[in-house]
Amino acid sequence: MENQTYQVITDRLVTMLESGTIPWRKPWAGASGFPKNLISKKEYSGINFWMLHSAPFGSPYWLTFKQAKELGGTVRKGEKGTPVIFTKTLPPKVVDVPTGNGGSEKMIDGKKLGGRMLKYYTAFNVEQCDGLTLPDDGPRHQHDPITSAEAIREGYPGPTIAHGGGRACYSPALDLVKMPEPERFEHREEYYSVLFHELAHSTGHKSRLARITETANFGSENYGKEELVAEMASAYLCGHAGIEQATLENSAAYLKGWIDAIKGDTKLAISAASAATKAANLILNK
Repeated sequence: MENQTYQVITDRLVTMLESGTIPWRKPWAGASGFPKNLISKKEYSGINFWMLHSAPFGSPYWLTFKQAKELGGTVRKGEKGTPVIFTKTLPPKVVDVPTGNGGSEKMIDGKKLGGRMLKYYTAFNVEQCDGLTLPDDGPRHQHDPITSAEAIREGYPGPTIAHGGGRACYSPALDLVKMPEPERFEHREEYYSVLFHELAHSTGHKSRLARITETANFGSENYGKEELVAEMASAYLCGHAGIEQATLENSAAYLKGWIDAIKGDTKLAISAASAATKAANLILNK
């Protein structure tokens, strides 16, 4: 009976994919999950983006030890920082060149026109600090737990779940799910949809279904396929909780984004369904 429900939801998702869906929308309010400096609000780029984005913190805000102190806060004792790389342009070398009349003038040495020096500093996430006043990253809404969805979460002896910050993610290394606070979601059904998505990722841990066997780069085909599995499983769990009507359209939009990024083939959703069924069944203890 459960698998029949999964098939009905799969068919509805594929129909939405083939007929066209609205763009995916982030269902919680707050700062973007992209890492940025707390003071300048400037987002990090290049290798720094990936170094900071992959760190196991929910907040996107980072700063140096000195900046934390300037803001009246402190970095907690024992916290390990993350290196941030930057390049500094060196000025060209200026030399004195004889003018022929006993004098000289300063000119740029054509053989030493300057260059770039690679340097780094250490950054800390605000979650590693105390005493900081953080930006208000959006409105809050009253959150009334959905009994059927809470029963699914409580019945799954999976990873630790921590709330806070503006990012939803799962860390296999820590076996930890990070979620924005429930009050950041305008609709409570979307909170559970995102939570189920991250819990579905946790089923791939080596201690469970061992589906996540390597670290896949963001945007890669392996990463995209895992996202399809997690979102399909989330849709199944929402169906089990009876809240899929409020979440299915956004799930279809999310799936379409990854399908287009991988191969543009809607059949990928069907191929992901098998792994998604196993993930959902594990969470439901079936």
